[in-house]
Amino acid sequence: MLMIRAIVRPEKTNIVMAELNSAGFPAVTKYDVVGRGKQRGVKVGEVVYDEIPKELLMIVVRDEDKDDVISVISRYARTGEKGAFGDGKIFVTQVEEAYTISSGSKGL
Repeated sequence: MLMIRAIVRPEKTNIVMAELNSAGFPAVTKYDVVGRGKQRGVKVGEVVYDEIPKELLMIVVRDEDKDDVISVISRYARTGEKGAFGDGKIFVTQVEEAYTISSGSKGL
């Protein structure tokens, strides 16, 4: 199993979640987060905004579903603006075990 965490722009969250659902991946956890990327925030005049609002989407999938999930997120989270930064980042990590609390069953 793999955990995929995607940091996306808030205005892209609904379409990404809808497309993940359509692709057969309805189970997503969403967090409101703030942060900055390599550009170290956005400077407007003398003011630097380094806590930019984003959404963190978290989904656990079977190893063989990784490419499909990443493809959906990448396609629908991208703004398409040439040279744009701040569209987000995707992280993939290994999950050793998962349990359903209500039933105690192991696995997804």
